[in-house]
Amino acid sequence: MANHVYAISELVGSSPDGLEEAIENAVSSASESVRNLDWFEVTEIRGHLGDGGRVADWQVGIKLGFRVEK
Repeated sequence: MANHVYAISELVGSSPDGLEEAIENAVSSASESVRNLDWFEVTEIRGHLGDGGRVADWQVGIKLGFRVEK
């Protein structure tokens, strides 16, 4: 395995459809402008409440690792 150096960005993805979709929204948005994405780590899970105290949106904080080019 080659030696790699990683940088980390922290993002929050959201979705009314669940945690997995919130993660995918964050990762897919980042992939539009960041190269060499390699891994993610979920650091926070929370939600936004709407009318009547029902869950309106899921919010997921992630750390996103990407390889630094030499």
